[in-house]
Amino acid sequence: MADKLWGGRFSKSTDKKVDDFNSSIRFDKRMYRQDIKGSIAHATMLGRQGIIPSDDAKKIVDELKNILNDIENGKIEFLIDAEDIHMNIEKILTDRIGDAGKRLHTGRSRNDQVALDIRMYLMDETEEIRKMLIHTLTIICDLAFDHTETIMPGYTHLQKAQPVTFAHHLMAYFEMFKRDEERLRDSIKRTNVMPLGSGALAATTYPLDREFVAGELGFSGVTKNSLDGVSDRDFVIEFASCLSIIMMHLSRFCEELILWSSNEFSFVEMDDAFSTGSSIMPQKKNPDVAELIRGKTGRVYGHLMGLLTTMKGIPLAYNKDMQEDKEPIFDSIDTVKLCLPVFCDMLSTMTVKKDNMLKGSKGGFTNATDVADYLVKKGLPFREAHAVVGKMVAYAILNDKALDEFSEAEFLQFSDIIENDIYDAISMTTCVNDRKIIGGPAKETVLKAIKEAREYIEKL
Repeated sequence: MADKLWGGRFSKSTDKKVDDFNSSIRFDKRMYRQDIKGSIAHATMLGRQGIIPSDDAKKIVDELKNILNDIENGKIEFLIDAEDIHMNIEKILTDRIGDAGKRLHTGRSRNDQVALDIRMYLMDETEEIRKMLIHTLTIICDLAFDHTETIMPGYTHLQKAQPVTFAHHLMAYFEMFKRDEERLRDSIKRTNVMPLGSGALAATTYPLDREFVAGELGFSGVTKNSLDGVSDRDFVIEFASCLSIIMMHLSRFCEELILWSSNEFSFVEMDDAFSTGSSIMPQKKNPDVAELIRGKTGRVYGHLMGLLTTMKGIPLAYNKDMQEDKEPIFDSIDTVKLCLPVFCDMLSTMTVKKDNMLKGSKGGFTNATDVADYLVKKGLPFREAHAVVGKMVAYAILNDKALDEFSEAEFLQFSDIIENDIYDAISMTTCVNDRKIIGGPAKETVLKAIKEAREYIEKL
């Protein structure tokens, strides 16, 4: 077992199938940059503390930089039987500089090493996804600015409710993705704590300078308990939760785009570059991008549940089960990073059918609440006004007409306080623009919201 860095205690080689089963290099190799960066900081500290000779520390650091350069230039092939990225790099280092390389692992375990690597990796990826979300927020603001006068029906229970503008609807999603960006920023606080120095579970007798290593790597602090330092994966689960919520918001938006692009709604049309056809039906134009994003949401949810399930029964401290944290979170990251850019491009290139949206807002009695509000302003208690308008709607359905198509005489059948000014009061434009309180759909309110949103983005 001399070929294994941990093989001293063993007298028999590992079964080949076990080597393959046990190995994580297939997926954890993506953390090579973080692993080498962590090892450089650790070796530098070992030399400064006099734990290893300063000359050996320098050799280690210099060669680790060479290894990083060789990996990025495709000159290194990782080995399955070296198990993981940590032991692959250590083996390459030792092969190149001999005994000095064997000193690198002094005062650390793969348990705290992998905890370090995954934290560093997730912080890097969090920043990448934050940038994508900021771009998404910008796209939404720009599109909303173009549609502050595009009136469309708002829905509850998927039934027409009250008129809003497309801009107002878009800015609802701005608020969702804004919270997503805030959640990611907040989650970094709990990821940005350095576990190196926890050892396998009980720290070490070597006089490590953990704060120095944390400073070298840009961590805000160090973990306070060695058992928790190696066994904590809360930050992975929290990140997976953040990604799941991002996908949920993308999926909700895509569901609406899918509905709106149907013939029944015909509110939007996807650009040809973001649509597909049918192999048998020549007329089809399918919103496949939106459908795929909606579908991929399920896999990210599944990874979150898988991580929770993996961690739920693990006693302190490290257990091999925890190797199963990486594939789910890596795939979740890849999925979100795949979806956000294509979603933004799909959104910014689609055609908005303003006339159809306006026509849709005029159906379904979306101004019924405004008729009730009109009666209230004339002195009728709201509950009585509600009942009166309910009877109007029943009459309108029976006679196949909209409320604003009533004659004055028809209005007066239901209330003698109605005057000719009702027509302006219940027009779609008035219905929207009179709702000018904070959070409302009025043009002036939405323009102010867009302005504030853009100022918010600039500060990120």
